[in-house]
Amino acid sequence: MAFFKIFVIVLVICAFFIANTYQLQSYEIQALLQLRKHLEYPVQLDVWENYHGDFCSLTSTLHMSITCQHNSVTELKIKGDKLVKLNEFHGFAIPNQTLSEGFSIDSFVTTLTRLRSLKVLTLVSLGIWGPLPDKIHRLASLELLDMSSNFLFGSVPFQMSRLIKLHTLTLDGNFFNETFPDWFDSLHNLTILSLKNNRLKGQFPSTMSKITTLTDIVLSHNVLSGKLPDLTPLSKLLLLDLRENHLDSELPPLPKRLTTLLLSSNIFTGEIPVEFGTLNQLQHLDLSNNSLSGMLPDGLFSLSSISYLNLASNVLSGSLPSHLNCGGELGFVDISDNRLVGVLPSCLNTISDKRIVKVGGNCLSLDTQYQHSEGYCKQANSDKKRITGKGIALLTGVIGGIVIVVVFLLVVLLIFRRKRHAHNMVDKHIPPKVVQNTQPTVPSGLLVNARVISQVANTGSQGAPSYRVFSMEELLEATENFDQSALLGEGSVGKIYKGRLENGAYIAVRSLNVYRRYSNRNLKLRLDLLSKFRHPHLVSLLGHCIDGGAPDDSTVPRIFLIYEYISNGNFRAHLSENSSRKILKWSDRLSVLIGVAKAVHFLHTGVVPSSFSNRLKTSNILLDEHNMAKLSDFGMSILMEESEKAKGDDVTSWHMTKKEDDVYNFGFILLESLVGPSVSGKGEAFLMNEMASFGSQDGRRRIVDPIVLATSSNESLSIVISITNKCISTESSTRPSFEDVLWNLQYAAQVQATADADQKSDATSPT
Repeated sequence: MAFFKIFVIVLVICAFFIANTYQLQSYEIQALLQLRKHLEYPVQLDVWENYHGDFCSLTSTLHMSITCQHNSVTELKIKGDKLVKLNEFHGFAIPNQTLSEGFSIDSFVTTLTRLRSLKVLTLVSLGIWGPLPDKIHRLASLELLDMSSNFLFGSVPFQMSRLIKLHTLTLDGNFFNETFPDWFDSLHNLTILSLKNNRLKGQFPSTMSKITTLTDIVLSHNVLSGKLPDLTPLSKLLLLDLRENHLDSELPPLPKRLTTLLLSSNIFTGEIPVEFGTLNQLQHLDLSNNSLSGMLPDGLFSLSSISYLNLASNVLSGSLPSHLNCGGELGFVDISDNRLVGVLPSCLNTISDKRIVKVGGNCLSLDTQYQHSEGYCKQANSDKKRITGKGIALLTGVIGGIVIVVVFLLVVLLIFRRKRHAHNMVDKHIPPKVVQNTQPTVPSGLLVNARVISQVANTGSQGAPSYRVFSMEELLEATENFDQSALLGEGSVGKIYKGRLENGAYIAVRSLNVYRRYSNRNLKLRLDLLSKFRHPHLVSLLGHCIDGGAPDDSTVPRIFLIYEYISNGNFRAHLSENSSRKILKWSDRLSVLIGVAKAVHFLHTGVVPSSFSNRLKTSNILLDEHNMAKLSDFGMSILMEESEKAKGDDVTSWHMTKKEDDVYNFGFILLESLVGPSVSGKGEAFLMNEMASFGSQDGRRRIVDPIVLATSSNESLSIVISITNKCISTESSTRPSFEDVLWNLQYAAQVQATADADQKSDATSPT
């Protein structure tokens, strides 16, 4: 009898074990298999094929995992390999990037909703495309949703506001392009909201301040504009990332627990609030590339946790107190390109391996960094005040004028009403019909954002000559009828001539080899965009001449671009021993490279639409009489290569070229700076066989230019070699951004400046 009882107990245990191991509902198994079919059988799910076991027992991988509870799938994570490599997406399937034309996101989400117990859903880099359907709200148990790096567009559906259990929403790297939702406050459990790298527009909604559970807000690289509201009610907020938007208000009050605040590359104005100096848990603060003014709050530097402080490229003024204290964790400070004067405090001026400090482009009393004269900063600040005063006076005058006109009109109207035939008199004073404007409408994609104005103001190019249209007679006279003696060179996009205007100014005239048909309207739109590219390290485009353009908007036969003339040759000539130009030492080469990197970073991020594929090579980097670098041939894709893909007057594809191409080409510029111009003819074979030699001292002595070896420190050289390797990676996805490239070059320059100062000190010290 006892044996029988034991046997029954064993059977019950086995039955219970089997039930809990193989009880995944058959309809959920079918849903999983159907999802695999919708996703067009990605290799990450090959293990599902002909699998007859328990899906809940499948071994998790980096690309796939399934978790079950109570006979249902509660977690599904699938990560594919279809990385988003486009700057624009127009809602249609793209071979080898998105799923095929036959993919239906509506059917896909319908199948997903059959997994009713899902709490965690991760579908990353799978090529999913289309507008996210409203029915996603049927996944009522969802707590985490991550659909990053796909091709979702349109709006974030309002019905998602019903997912009240959701605590993490990540939709990074898609193409959502409607107004930023104002219903997120319905998600009372939301802690992490990340929608970076989309095209969301509109204002940052004030209702966000009601989501008191939020710890992370990441909305960088969108098109958000307007005012940033008071966020102090978000007492749990740790991370706020709003970089690369169009926010143009003053900086608002912020919660005390913030550890990371990233607001760079917006249009924030006004002063940095003193209260920022009380954010004692702040570790990483980036307010660079805005229009912030006034004095720097002392407290920012002494925050106990601050390790990264970037305030570069604003219009901050005044001086820093000599007694300024720096926090013990502060490892990086960038206050460059402002209007600061006076002496640099000792905690920022002390040479230390533990702290990097960048101060160039101010008016500080320093010899080791590039600085303007003190009068430059004071004049710039007074000019700003004068302009502001004029603006107020102008506004007052306009308002006064409007009031006078309104009063006058009211008096006239009363007089008319008192007359017997008022209706006839009124008829005589009806304004004429507005004649339809015949000027071409500029597509919204061409309008240069206010960020351009801010960026140009910060880079000090206000004094650049204004853009104008030249006549053909002027060019013929300036170049002596394009005489052969005036020819400076000939490239893939046409010949360049040196000319001299009637006022004595020298110019460079480029005759474009344009083989495609342009209408006058289309061409002028493109030239107008190109004329907005103003930066201290770009060769200034002074104007253009259209030869033979007919008034009937017919095809234009010849185009000339007129640039400022740069007298000191190109960068390649200063790297070659066979040239008559003075060969540049390492610190001077770094200065040139930093200038070019700033220019390209501006072309990528400082204008809308961005300019990629900028023909980067050492022969297109010109040096002025002060050896200041100026990039030429930028933006040619607007007039040349990209136009080949455009149909008619469609200009939406001008900036579609991958920016990684610029990074790759800049890598070769770095390589030439290290090795010399001979590298340009060796190409890929050189990279494969010789790049490894940079790792050893013997290899460097064999490959690196002797001038570089003699004038560089090992550490500075190593930094540039490292970033060069990354730039010329064969995998475009692993190449750095130009922001990273610029940071590394500036770091290498500072390391070199420190080494040069130490060497000079050793040479002058008594033995």
